Amino acid sequence: MRFKDNRAASFAVIAGVYAMAAAVGVLCYRVFPFEPWLKLLLADVVATAVTYIFSVIFKNASVYDPYWSVQPIVIIVAFAIGRQLNAVHILLLVAVCFWGVRLTANWAYTFKSLNHQDWRYTSIKQKTGRLYQPVNFLGIHLFPTLVVYACILPAVFAFVCPVQINVGTVIFTAVSLGAAVLQGVADIQMHKYRKNRNGNFIRNGLWKYSRHPNYLGEILMWWGVGLACVCAMPDKWYLLVGALVNNLMFLFVSVPLAEGRQGKKEGFEEYKKQTRMFLPIKKFKTQ
Repeated sequence: MRFKDNRAASFAVIAGVYAMAAAVGVLCYRVFPFEPWLKLLLADVVATAVTYIFSVIFKNASVYDPYWSVQPIVIIVAFAIGRQLNAVHILLLVAVCFWGVRLTANWAYTFKSLNHQDWRYTSIKQKTGRLYQPVNFLGIHLFPTLVVYACILPAVFAFVCPVQINVGTVIFTAVSLGAAVLQGVADIQMHKYRKNRNGNFIRNGLWKYSRHPNYLGEILMWWGVGLACVCAMPDKWYLLVGALVNNLMFLFVSVPLAEGRQGKKEGFEEYKKQTRMFLPIKKFKTQ
């Protein structure tokens, strides 16, 4: 597969895979005779399976990488089409689409070609051996799909249930927008650091006092969406489970993986003592 070395050709292939996954997902949603939330879940799983099949064909689990940010945009736009939108719907559309477009653009900026795979997937493959494909589908593909599905579900309910705008909805939608901006600034600062590496660890901007400001933005994004929707639908408080699971995933999976890699660098323990995990606030020494 020589085209895998070509960035433009690889982009075209990824776009084709996602167009196919979206088409299959929409078809399944229309065919399944269930409640909207269940139809959406099943359609999402099928679309993920399509993406997984191509990740196996191209021997690269990173085919799935943009799914995290593309999936919510497709879902919320699909539920918005043909509906009479109110202020709550518009706020959610703006927040989710702004977050998703920015994050997808960040992926596109860092995407090299189909010959490059995320180091975490390569590490998982080395550790799991013959069990890699089940782990690939269930852990690398399906688990994140279910997490983001749970995160976007409050917005889906806001589109199919009666909702009225209130102060809480406005405040928490603003939190989501602010989180997306925070994440974007952190990513830009990281890109600049990688171009002009001047040490083992980035120590400027948001990263001066925080080891993972980009993860903080991702966590706040979905707490904002979830709480904005619950403010409009107080009886649907249980929909916050998505934001909670997302929070736990970053805390117990993403952060340990990232810090396990960073820990191999000289000076990591000292760096860790000087910075907080998430909040970009100076860490004061305790006696």
